[in-house]
Amino acid sequence: MEPAITVIARFTARAGQEAAVEQVLRGMVGPTRNEPGCACYDLYRVKDAPAQFVLFEIYQGSAALEAHRATEHYKSYRARIADLLSEPIGVTVLNGLDVAAA
Repeated sequence: MEPAITVIARFTARAGQEAAVEQVLRGMVGPTRNEPGCACYDLYRVKDAPAQFVLFEIYQGSAALEAHRATEHYKSYRARIADLLSEPIGVTVLNGLDVAAA
């Protein structure tokens, strides 16, 4: 069985666009959590930095991650969020080495 894949995605809203970014990201939570290969999809706001958001995601292998990226809700969010951000989305994909929960 392929190991789980963890993704950390970071977003920085343009000044005045914090609520819009939060709305777009919140709209991803339910549909993504319902994907068969999604083990975790949690949205955070950075403490003391209200313009910064983080998605913490765990997928049951690379095929599940690719399936996520092929969904209509993913494509729609990517098309809508770019103009709301002050910098490109920072995405880090992790392969676990010693992970307790996966």
